[in-house]
Amino acid sequence: MLAGSTITVGIRDSDLGTHGWSARYAGDDGYCVIWGEVYVPGDASNAAQWLLERYEADGREALSELNGSYVAVLDSAAADEAIVATDVVRSRECFYTDDPGVRLFGTDPAEVSRPITDPRLDRNGILEFLHLGVTLGEKTGVGELSRLPIDSALTVDSVDSLERFVYQPQEFDYATELAERLERALRRRSSLPGTKGVLLSAGYDSRIILSQVSDVDHSYTVGSPDAQEVQGAKRLADQYDASHTAFPPDERYLRADESKIRYSQGIKESLHIHHAGYTDEMEVDTMYHGLLCDTFFRGHFTAQDSVDVFGKRVPISRLDPDPDPIESLLEKFGYSRGASLELAERTSFDVDPESFVREAIDAEFDARGDRARTVQNTLTCVGIANQPSIPFHNHLSDQFVTSFLATDRELVDWHLRTPPEHRTTETFLQACKQLDGDILRHRPPDRPYDTMLFNEIERFVRRKTPLLSSFQPPWPDRRTLFERHDFDRQLLADAEHVHDLPARHKLRLIDLRGWLECWTGSRGRSIPWLSPPQSTIG
Repeated sequence: MLAGSTITVGIRDSDLGTHGWSARYAGDDGYCVIWGEVYVPGDASNAAQWLLERYEADGREALSELNGSYVAVLDSAAADEAIVATDVVRSRECFYTDDPGVRLFGTDPAEVSRPITDPRLDRNGILEFLHLGVTLGEKTGVGELSRLPIDSALTVDSVDSLERFVYQPQEFDYATELAERLERALRRRSSLPGTKGVLLSAGYDSRIILSQVSDVDHSYTVGSPDAQEVQGAKRLADQYDASHTAFPPDERYLRADESKIRYSQGIKESLHIHHAGYTDEMEVDTMYHGLLCDTFFRGHFTAQDSVDVFGKRVPISRLDPDPDPIESLLEKFGYSRGASLELAERTSFDVDPESFVREAIDAEFDARGDRARTVQNTLTCVGIANQPSIPFHNHLSDQFVTSFLATDRELVDWHLRTPPEHRTTETFLQACKQLDGDILRHRPPDRPYDTMLFNEIERFVRRKTPLLSSFQPPWPDRRTLFERHDFDRQLLADAEHVHDLPARHKLRLIDLRGWLECWTGSRGRSIPWLSPPQSTIG
């Protein structure tokens, strides 16, 4: 616990003080605490001391030099300011409320919201979660509880936007520059302590870690031993002399117990915490992963043009010259019109889901426009600001010292300066091959070609040809596992009216109920949103 003139803060982290990880410092003129992965320029041994001293000299400009995935808190008498700031892409959330009469903040929304005297469920926040799998912007499921926006700072009486994450496209050698920055970013992270592991897929992103961090001993994949994804990951592990463990997807994979619910924070799906049931069997100190590399380096949220192939629209390696932002984002967030209509019919929200999600996406798109001048960059900014898979990293960070490559400051800068037409898989692979010419010895099982169009054509032909097997999806089938382990009876026995919904939407209902019960359990508060249509929510 540290107390300054304006802020009191506590941190719980058994690795506090580890180089590249959480740090604290208290001096005569104030204190600083940083939670998460953090690197600073030069040879400073204490990142918190470096930030406090640099902040006293340069003010908020010092935050631009902080590198990693973190929440920083400082109270500086010399700078006459106390602030809380996340990293530039908000890879770690900070929640706050003013309801008790003094501003409270923290990284666990259940704890931050407990002192709220008369909490109100936020109808829009809950609906966004149920229909899109993510609560957009700064909302939560509780009306009096907010979260710090992307690239911003919290003070005692304001929320101030910063300018660290603004798109400024330039011309340079995109692949070579990315290769050099990847090399430096991975070199920084190679000094993390102890035995090292990586969550390994058969795709492109996590293999670059195996290629560049020489002392990764163990790799882990969730999937059946005979699945294409697992076999591909095993070949990569063998190539780079790492052991490989595959965890069969059993009941632990989907079960949303408190160990997953708390890290999804009531705003994102616990489904993305693929590894949660297996961490006790991962015997490493530091864990690496390739999360969000597809978003920052390979244009996951940019809108691709498409061509007609046998009556089906197939995406190609060219940007859509005139994208519809709402349609594009609904597709990227995995919105299902049919499933949402069915959900609306079976629950108590008297809302047309189609018009609701369109208005919500439109408002969020408009809110990010000041950070990007083009539609394509704004689409990506919306995706980064509302990244559904962040619970994956949240959970890992409480179990291991966890590296988050994609949040490296140099790599984020590359993302912001590279035009969207060059943030592609082709550019990324050119960079990777500059670092390791053998990195594509084993190609991803569903991407046998360098060209997106050829991969999509083969995927289509395999689906339509009786004698050919289709590419397997990278993750286990949710519906099969939900039915195999009888989760309707185990987890939704009191809600038969939702049993016919798709598995993913039922998992969202389970997540939301679990988080609200975690927060309100001691109060015996009812949870009316799950009721059949005859009752309503205020």
